[in-house]
Amino acid sequence: MNDDTNDDTNDPTRADRLLPACRFCGTPLRTSFVDLGLSPLCQTHIEAHQLGEMERFYPLHARVCEQCFLVQLPAFVAPDEIFGEYAYFSSFSSSWVEHARRYTAQMTARYRLGAHSRVVEVASNDGYLLQHFVAAGVPVLGIEPAANVARAAEARGVPTRVDFLGEATGRAIAAEFGAADLVLGNNVLAHVPDINDFVRGLRALLAPAGVITMEFPHLMRLIERNQFDTIYHEHFSYLSFSTVERIFAAHGLVLHDVEELPTHGGSIRIHARHAANAALPVGARVAEMRERERTLGYHAIERYLGFGEQVRQVKHRLLAHLIEAKAAGRKVVGYGAPGKGNTLLNYCGIRSDFLDFTVDANPYKQGKFTPGTRIPILAPEALRQARPDEVLILPWNLKDEIVEQHGYIREWGGRFIVPIPQLEVITP
Repeated sequence: MNDDTNDDTNDPTRADRLLPACRFCGTPLRTSFVDLGLSPLCQTHIEAHQLGEMERFYPLHARVCEQCFLVQLPAFVAPDEIFGEYAYFSSFSSSWVEHARRYTAQMTARYRLGAHSRVVEVASNDGYLLQHFVAAGVPVLGIEPAANVARAAEARGVPTRVDFLGEATGRAIAAEFGAADLVLGNNVLAHVPDINDFVRGLRALLAPAGVITMEFPHLMRLIERNQFDTIYHEHFSYLSFSTVERIFAAHGLVLHDVEELPTHGGSIRIHARHAANAALPVGARVAEMRERERTLGYHAIERYLGFGEQVRQVKHRLLAHLIEAKAAGRKVVGYGAPGKGNTLLNYCGIRSDFLDFTVDANPYKQGKFTPGTRIPILAPEALRQARPDEVLILPWNLKDEIVEQHGYIREWGGRFIVPIPQLEVITP
Protein backbone atom coordinates (compact mmCIF):
# COMPACT_ATOMS: atom_id res chain seq x y z
CA MET A 1 0.00 0.00 0.00
CA ASN A 2 1.42 3.37 -1.00
CA ASP A 3 1.86 5.96 1.68
CA ASP A 4 0.40 9.09 0.15
CA THR A 5 0.07 11.08 3.35
CA ASN A 6 2.60 13.62 2.06
CA ASP A 7 1.24 13.74 -1.49
CA ASP A 8 0.03 17.29 -2.16
CA THR A 9 -1.04 16.69 -5.75
CA ASN A 10 -4.64 17.54 -4.88
CA ASP A 11 -3.75 20.28 -2.42
CA PRO A 12 -5.45 23.49 -3.70
CA THR A 13 -2.64 25.56 -2.24
CA ARG A 14 0.04 23.69 -4.17
CA ALA A 15 -0.63 25.61 -7.40
CA ASP A 16 -0.41 28.89 -5.50
CA ARG A 17 2.98 27.95 -4.11
CA LEU A 18 4.26 27.52 -7.66
CA LEU A 19 3.10 30.99 -8.71
CA PRO A 20 5.16 34.16 -8.32
CA ALA A 21 4.20 36.24 -5.29
CA CYS A 22 3.19 39.89 -5.27
CA ARG A 23 6.28 41.99 -4.53
CA PHE A 24 4.31 44.20 -2.15
CA CYS A 25 1.86 42.01 -0.24
CA GLY A 26 3.03 38.45 -1.05
CA THR A 27 -0.27 37.25 -2.53
CA PRO A 28 0.11 34.50 -5.21
CA LEU A 29 -0.28 36.09 -8.64
CA ARG A 30 -3.09 34.05 -10.21
CA THR A 31 -4.39 36.58 -12.74
CA SER A 32 -2.76 37.39 -16.08
CA PHE A 33 -2.71 41.03 -17.20
CA VAL A 34 -0.99 40.58 -20.58
CA ASP A 35 1.39 38.01 -22.03
CA LEU A 36 3.81 39.56 -24.54
CA GLY A 37 5.78 36.39 -25.19
CA LEU A 38 9.56 36.37 -24.88
CA SER A 39 11.80 39.42 -25.07
CA PRO A 40 15.43 40.35 -24.33
CA LEU A 41 16.33 43.14 -21.93
CA CYS A 42 15.34 46.33 -23.70
CA GLN A 43 18.62 48.25 -23.25
CA THR A 44 21.02 45.44 -24.24
CA HIS A 45 21.80 46.87 -27.65
CA ILE A 46 23.83 44.55 -29.85
CA GLU A 47 27.33 45.40 -31.06
CA ALA A 48 28.29 44.44 -34.62
CA HIS A 49 30.68 41.76 -33.38
CA GLN A 50 27.85 40.17 -31.37
CA LEU A 51 25.53 39.57 -34.31
CA GLY A 52 26.59 35.93 -34.53
CA GLU A 53 26.02 35.32 -30.84
CA MET A 54 23.00 34.12 -28.88
CA GLU A 55 20.78 36.54 -26.94
CA ARG A 56 18.93 35.79 -23.73
CA PHE A 57 15.16 36.12 -23.87
CA TYR A 58 12.86 36.18 -20.85
CA PRO A 59 9.07 35.80 -20.46
CA LEU A 60 7.31 39.14 -20.69
CA HIS A 61 4.14 38.14 -18.86
CA ALA A 62 2.64 40.76 -16.56
CA ARG A 63 0.27 39.65 -13.81
CA VAL A 64 -1.98 41.58 -11.44
CA CYS A 65 -2.37 41.00 -7.69
CA GLU A 66 -5.95 40.26 -6.67
CA GLN A 67 -5.42 41.91 -3.26
CA CYS A 68 -3.51 45.17 -3.85
CA PHE A 69 -3.90 45.35 -7.68
CA LEU A 70 -0.21 45.89 -8.31
CA VAL A 71 0.54 44.94 -11.93
CA GLN A 72 4.02 43.45 -12.14
CA LEU A 73 6.65 41.37 -13.88
CA PRO A 74 8.88 38.85 -12.11
CA ALA A 75 12.50 39.91 -11.62
CA PHE A 76 14.35 37.50 -13.90
CA VAL A 77 17.58 39.51 -13.80
CA ALA A 78 19.35 41.21 -10.89
CA PRO A 79 19.09 45.03 -10.97
CA ASP A 80 22.87 45.50 -11.14
CA GLU A 81 22.92 43.47 -14.37
CA ILE A 82 20.27 45.72 -15.90
CA PHE A 83 21.41 49.07 -14.58
CA GLY A 84 25.14 48.59 -14.01
CA GLU A 85 25.70 50.26 -17.40
CA TYR A 86 22.72 51.87 -19.02
CA ALA A 87 22.00 53.21 -22.48
CA TYR A 88 19.35 55.76 -21.55
CA PHE A 89 20.51 59.36 -21.10
CA SER A 90 17.70 61.76 -20.20
CA SER A 91 19.43 64.84 -21.59
CA PHE A 92 18.93 63.71 -25.18
CA SER A 93 15.25 64.65 -24.94
CA SER A 94 14.89 68.44 -24.99
CA SER A 95 11.26 68.26 -23.89
CA TRP A 96 12.19 66.12 -20.89
CA VAL A 97 14.94 68.53 -19.83
CA GLU A 98 12.42 71.38 -20.06
CA HIS A 99 9.97 69.34 -17.98
CA ALA A 100 12.70 68.98 -15.34
CA ARG A 101 13.42 72.71 -15.38
CA ARG A 102 9.77 73.57 -14.76
CA TYR A 103 9.61 71.02 -11.95
CA THR A 104 12.59 72.51 -10.11
CA ALA A 105 11.08 75.99 -10.34
CA GLN A 106 7.72 74.75 -9.03
CA MET A 107 9.16 72.75 -6.14
CA THR A 108 11.57 75.52 -5.15
CA ALA A 109 8.67 77.95 -4.85
CA ARG A 110 6.17 75.55 -3.27
CA TYR A 111 8.48 74.09 -0.61
CA ARG A 112 10.71 77.15 -0.17
CA LEU A 113 13.95 75.48 -1.11
CA GLY A 114 17.22 77.36 -1.05
CA ALA A 115 20.86 77.25 0.02
CA HIS A 116 19.74 75.92 3.41
CA SER A 117 17.97 72.92 1.86
CA ARG A 118 19.06 69.47 0.73
CA VAL A 119 17.68 67.78 -2.37
CA VAL A 120 18.28 64.12 -3.23
CA GLU A 121 17.21 62.56 -6.52
CA VAL A 122 16.90 58.79 -6.82
CA ALA A 123 17.84 57.44 -10.25
CA SER A 124 19.24 60.85 -11.15
CA ASN A 125 20.53 59.69 -14.54
CA ASP A 126 22.92 62.17 -16.19
CA GLY A 127 22.03 65.13 -13.97
CA TYR A 128 19.39 66.44 -16.39
CA LEU A 129 17.20 67.60 -13.46
CA LEU A 130 19.54 68.30 -10.55
CA GLN A 131 21.59 70.65 -12.73
CA HIS A 132 18.75 73.17 -12.36
CA PHE A 133 18.90 72.99 -8.56
CA VAL A 134 22.70 73.37 -8.73
CA ALA A 135 22.27 76.51 -10.84
CA ALA A 136 19.91 77.88 -8.19
CA GLY A 137 22.43 77.26 -5.39
CA VAL A 138 20.52 74.39 -3.75
CA PRO A 139 22.75 71.58 -2.35
CA VAL A 140 22.02 68.32 -4.19
CA LEU A 141 23.01 64.68 -4.35
CA GLY A 142 22.12 62.23 -7.07
CA ILE A 143 21.80 58.47 -6.50
CA GLU A 144 22.33 56.62 -9.78
CA PRO A 145 23.17 52.89 -10.14
CA ALA A 146 24.57 53.14 -13.69
CA ALA A 147 28.22 54.17 -13.41
CA ASN A 148 28.50 55.35 -17.04
CA VAL A 149 25.47 57.64 -16.63
CA ALA A 150 26.67 58.89 -13.23
CA ARG A 151 29.96 59.99 -14.81
CA ALA A 152 28.02 62.20 -17.22
CA ALA A 153 26.23 63.79 -14.25
CA GLU A 154 29.48 64.46 -12.43
CA ALA A 155 30.87 66.06 -15.58
CA ARG A 156 28.09 68.67 -15.47
CA GLY A 157 28.71 69.43 -11.80
CA VAL A 158 26.08 67.22 -10.18
CA PRO A 159 27.46 65.22 -7.19
CA THR A 160 26.36 61.63 -7.71
CA ARG A 161 26.65 58.42 -5.71
CA VAL A 162 26.68 55.17 -7.68
CA ASP A 163 24.27 52.99 -5.72
CA PHE A 164 20.80 51.49 -5.47
CA LEU A 165 18.41 52.91 -2.91
CA GLY A 166 17.18 50.73 -0.09
CA GLU A 167 16.67 51.29 3.61
CA ALA A 168 20.33 50.74 4.50
CA THR A 169 21.52 53.08 1.71
CA GLY A 170 18.97 55.72 2.71
CA ARG A 171 20.12 55.68 6.33
CA ALA A 172 23.79 55.90 5.32
CA ILE A 173 23.24 58.83 2.96
CA ALA A 174 21.11 60.70 5.50
CA ALA A 175 23.86 60.27 8.09
CA GLU A 176 26.56 61.48 5.69
CA PHE A 177 24.80 64.09 3.54
CA GLY A 178 22.00 65.06 5.93
CA ALA A 179 18.30 64.25 5.77
CA ALA A 180 16.68 65.61 2.63
CA ASP A 181 14.07 68.37 2.48
CA LEU A 182 13.08 67.05 -0.94
CA VAL A 183 13.53 63.48 -2.16
CA LEU A 184 12.49 63.00 -5.76
CA GLY A 185 12.38 60.30 -8.37
CA ASN A 186 11.14 60.36 -11.93
CA ASN A 187 10.22 57.04 -13.52
CA VAL A 188 12.11 55.05 -10.89
CA LEU A 189 9.33 53.54 -8.78
CA ALA A 190 8.57 51.06 -11.56
CA HIS A 191 12.24 50.06 -11.80
CA VAL A 192 12.71 48.57 -8.32
CA PRO A 193 12.11 44.85 -7.72
CA ASP A 194 11.98 45.25 -3.91
CA ILE A 195 9.45 48.04 -3.70
CA ASN A 196 9.07 47.73 0.07
CA ASP A 197 12.79 48.21 0.75
CA PHE A 198 12.86 51.09 -1.74
CA VAL A 199 10.04 52.98 -0.02
CA ARG A 200 11.67 52.37 3.35
CA GLY A 201 14.79 53.94 1.80
CA LEU A 202 12.79 57.02 0.78
CA ARG A 203 11.49 57.32 4.34
CA ALA A 204 15.01 56.96 5.78
CA LEU A 205 16.29 59.78 3.56
CA LEU A 206 13.46 62.19 4.39
CA ALA A 207 13.78 64.96 6.96
CA PRO A 208 10.92 65.16 9.50
CA ALA A 209 9.33 68.11 7.65
CA GLY A 210 10.51 67.01 4.21
CA VAL A 211 8.63 65.99 1.07
CA ILE A 212 8.93 63.14 -1.41
CA THR A 213 7.79 63.51 -5.02
CA MET A 214 7.62 60.56 -7.38
CA GLU A 215 6.56 60.63 -11.02
CA PHE A 216 5.51 57.48 -12.81
CA PRO A 217 3.29 56.43 -15.73
CA HIS A 218 -0.29 56.00 -14.55
CA LEU A 219 -1.64 52.47 -14.96
CA MET A 220 -5.02 53.96 -15.77
CA ARG A 221 -3.56 55.64 -18.86
CA LEU A 222 -1.61 52.51 -19.83
CA ILE A 223 -4.86 50.55 -20.04
CA GLU A 224 -6.95 53.31 -21.62
CA ARG A 225 -4.38 54.12 -24.29
CA ASN A 226 -3.06 50.63 -25.12
CA GLN A 227 0.44 51.46 -23.88
CA PHE A 228 1.56 47.85 -23.65
CA ASP A 229 5.00 48.70 -25.01
CA THR A 230 5.84 50.39 -21.70
CA ILE A 231 5.95 46.87 -20.27
CA TYR A 232 9.51 45.55 -20.35
CA HIS A 233 11.88 43.78 -17.97
CA GLU A 234 13.45 46.98 -16.68
CA HIS A 235 9.99 47.98 -15.42
CA PHE A 236 9.02 45.63 -12.63
CA SER A 237 5.78 47.37 -11.56
CA TYR A 238 2.86 49.24 -13.19
CA LEU A 239 1.12 51.52 -10.75
CA SER A 240 -2.25 53.00 -10.00
CA PHE A 241 -2.56 55.86 -7.53
CA SER A 242 -4.51 53.72 -5.08
CA THR A 243 -1.93 50.94 -5.04
CA VAL A 244 0.93 53.41 -4.49
CA GLU A 245 -1.03 55.06 -1.70
CA ARG A 246 -1.41 51.67 -0.04
CA ILE A 247 2.31 50.86 -0.40
CA PHE A 248 3.45 54.21 1.02
CA ALA A 249 0.98 53.99 3.92
CA ALA A 250 2.39 50.59 4.87
CA HIS A 251 5.72 52.34 5.46
CA GLY A 252 4.54 55.35 7.43
CA LEU A 253 4.19 57.80 4.53
CA VAL A 254 1.08 59.79 3.57
CA LEU A 255 0.29 61.02 0.06
CA HIS A 256 -0.85 64.61 0.55
CA ASP A 257 -1.12 65.67 -3.10
CA VAL A 258 -1.21 64.25 -6.62
CA GLU A 259 -0.79 65.93 -10.02
CA GLU A 260 -1.67 64.59 -13.46
CA LEU A 261 1.01 65.05 -16.11
CA PRO A 262 1.08 64.50 -19.88
CA THR A 263 4.56 62.94 -19.82
CA HIS A 264 5.15 59.35 -20.97
CA GLY A 265 1.63 59.07 -22.29
CA GLY A 266 0.00 60.10 -19.01
CA SER A 267 1.79 60.16 -15.66
CA ILE A 268 1.05 61.22 -12.12
CA ARG A 269 3.27 62.98 -9.61
CA ILE A 270 2.64 62.10 -5.99
CA HIS A 271 3.69 64.25 -3.03
CA ALA A 272 4.34 62.33 0.18
CA ARG A 273 5.35 63.16 3.76
CA HIS A 274 5.90 61.44 7.05
CA ALA A 275 2.60 60.41 8.64
CA ALA A 276 3.52 62.48 11.70
CA ASN A 277 3.95 65.70 9.65
CA ALA A 278 0.52 67.27 10.05
CA ALA A 279 1.80 70.62 8.74
CA LEU A 280 1.05 69.40 5.20
CA PRO A 281 -2.67 68.56 5.03
CA VAL A 282 -4.01 66.06 2.52
CA GLY A 283 -5.34 68.03 -0.45
CA ALA A 284 -8.59 67.58 -2.34
CA ARG A 285 -6.87 66.07 -5.39
CA VAL A 286 -5.98 62.95 -3.39
CA ALA A 287 -9.61 62.10 -2.64
CA GLU A 288 -10.60 63.00 -6.21
CA MET A 289 -8.01 60.65 -7.74
CA ARG A 290 -8.86 57.88 -5.29
CA GLU A 291 -12.57 58.15 -6.13
CA ARG A 292 -11.96 58.34 -9.88
CA GLU A 293 -9.99 55.08 -9.84
CA ARG A 294 -12.69 53.47 -7.72
CA THR A 295 -15.45 54.63 -10.07
CA LEU A 296 -13.53 53.27 -13.09
CA GLY A 297 -13.17 49.89 -11.41
CA TYR A 298 -9.47 49.81 -10.48
CA HIS A 299 -10.35 48.28 -7.11
CA ALA A 300 -11.81 45.16 -8.76
CA ILE A 301 -9.96 42.46 -10.68
CA GLU A 302 -12.45 42.59 -13.58
CA ARG A 303 -11.02 45.95 -14.71
CA TYR A 304 -7.70 44.32 -15.53
CA LEU A 305 -9.10 41.53 -17.68
CA GLY A 306 -9.35 41.91 -21.44
CA PHE A 307 -6.26 44.07 -21.84
CA GLY A 308 -4.51 41.27 -23.71
CA GLU A 309 -7.13 41.40 -26.48
CA GLN A 310 -6.71 45.19 -26.79
CA VAL A 311 -2.99 44.62 -27.30
CA ARG A 312 -3.50 41.99 -29.99
CA GLN A 313 -5.67 44.40 -31.97
CA VAL A 314 -2.90 47.04 -31.93
CA LYS A 315 -0.43 44.43 -33.19
CA HIS A 316 -2.70 43.30 -36.00
CA ARG A 317 -3.37 46.85 -37.24
CA LEU A 318 0.32 47.81 -37.23
CA LEU A 319 1.42 44.67 -39.03
CA ALA A 320 -1.34 45.05 -41.63
CA HIS A 321 -0.11 48.58 -42.36
CA LEU A 322 3.54 47.55 -42.65
CA ILE A 323 2.72 44.59 -44.88
CA GLU A 324 0.72 46.87 -47.17
CA ALA A 325 3.54 49.45 -47.21
CA LYS A 326 6.18 46.91 -48.19
CA ALA A 327 3.91 45.34 -50.79
CA ALA A 328 3.52 48.80 -52.34
CA GLY A 329 7.30 49.25 -52.43
CA ARG A 330 7.45 52.02 -49.80
CA LYS A 331 10.64 52.48 -47.78
CA VAL A 332 9.94 52.36 -44.03
CA VAL A 333 12.39 53.20 -41.24
CA GLY A 334 12.06 53.77 -37.52
CA TYR A 335 12.71 56.73 -35.27
CA GLY A 336 14.20 55.98 -31.88
CA ALA A 337 15.52 52.95 -30.04
CA PRO A 338 13.72 53.30 -26.69
CA GLY A 339 12.84 50.54 -24.26
CA LYS A 340 9.19 50.72 -25.29
CA GLY A 341 10.21 50.38 -28.92
CA ASN A 342 11.93 47.09 -28.25
CA THR A 343 8.83 45.64 -26.62
CA LEU A 344 6.77 46.67 -29.64
CA LEU A 345 9.29 45.33 -32.18
CA ASN A 346 9.78 41.99 -30.46
CA TYR A 347 6.11 41.36 -29.68
CA CYS A 348 5.03 42.25 -33.21
CA GLY A 349 7.94 40.43 -34.88
CA ILE A 350 9.11 43.57 -36.70
CA ARG A 351 12.67 43.18 -37.96
CA SER A 352 14.72 44.61 -40.80
CA ASP A 353 12.34 43.03 -43.31
CA PHE A 354 9.90 45.78 -42.27
CA LEU A 355 12.24 48.55 -41.04
CA ASP A 356 15.43 49.19 -43.00
CA PHE A 357 16.92 50.86 -39.93
CA THR A 358 16.01 53.12 -37.02
CA VAL A 359 17.66 56.35 -35.90
CA ASP A 360 18.37 57.68 -32.44
CA ALA A 361 19.86 60.94 -31.16
CA ASN A 362 21.80 59.11 -28.43
CA PRO A 363 25.35 58.44 -29.72
CA TYR A 364 25.63 55.62 -27.18
CA LYS A 365 23.14 53.61 -29.25
CA GLN A 366 24.30 54.59 -32.74
CA GLY A 367 26.18 51.90 -34.65
CA LYS A 368 24.50 49.16 -32.63
CA PHE A 369 21.45 46.99 -33.27
CA THR A 370 18.12 46.72 -31.48
CA PRO A 371 17.84 43.86 -28.97
CA GLY A 372 16.22 40.75 -30.38
CA THR A 373 15.16 42.22 -33.70
CA ARG A 374 18.68 43.28 -34.79
CA ILE A 375 17.61 46.45 -36.64
CA PRO A 376 20.56 48.84 -37.29
CA ILE A 377 20.55 52.03 -35.19
CA LEU A 378 21.89 55.05 -37.08
CA ALA A 379 22.26 58.78 -36.41
CA PRO A 380 19.23 60.97 -37.26
CA GLU A 381 21.08 62.38 -40.28
CA ALA A 382 20.37 59.05 -42.01
CA LEU A 383 16.76 60.18 -42.54
CA ARG A 384 17.83 62.85 -45.04
CA GLN A 385 20.15 60.46 -46.80
CA ALA A 386 17.64 57.61 -47.12
CA ARG A 387 14.53 59.75 -47.84
CA PRO A 388 12.09 57.15 -46.46
CA ASP A 389 8.42 57.16 -47.38
CA GLU A 390 7.37 56.41 -43.79
CA VAL A 391 8.99 56.84 -40.39
CA LEU A 392 7.63 54.70 -37.56
CA ILE A 393 7.92 56.71 -34.32
CA LEU A 394 8.80 54.27 -31.54
CA PRO A 395 8.97 56.78 -28.63
CA TRP A 396 5.37 57.88 -29.32
CA ASN A 397 5.38 59.97 -26.14
CA LEU A 398 7.81 62.33 -27.94
CA LYS A 399 5.94 62.39 -31.26
CA ASP A 400 5.32 66.15 -31.20
CA GLU A 401 9.00 66.87 -30.57
CA ILE A 402 10.09 64.41 -33.28
CA VAL A 403 7.61 65.65 -35.91
CA GLU A 404 8.69 69.23 -35.27
CA GLN A 405 12.42 68.44 -35.46
CA HIS A 406 12.18 66.23 -38.54
CA GLY A 407 9.27 67.75 -40.41
CA TYR A 408 11.62 68.17 -43.36
CA ILE A 409 10.59 64.70 -44.55
CA ARG A 410 7.66 66.51 -46.19
CA GLU A 411 10.20 67.62 -48.84
CA TRP A 412 9.96 64.20 -50.46
CA GLY A 413 6.43 63.31 -49.35
CA GLY A 414 7.47 61.41 -46.21
CA ARG A 415 4.97 60.60 -43.46
CA PHE A 416 5.21 59.63 -39.81
CA ILE A 417 3.49 56.54 -38.39
CA VAL A 418 2.49 56.40 -34.71
CA PRO A 419 1.38 52.94 -33.51
CA ILE A 420 -0.10 53.74 -30.08
CA PRO A 421 -2.82 54.20 -28.84
CA GLN A 422 -4.21 53.67 -32.33
CA LEU A 423 -2.41 53.59 -35.66
CA GLU A 424 -2.01 57.19 -36.83
CA VAL A 425 -0.49 58.52 -40.05
CA ILE A 426 0.89 62.07 -39.76
CA THR A 427 1.72 64.19 -42.79
CA PRO A 428 4.00 66.97 -41.51
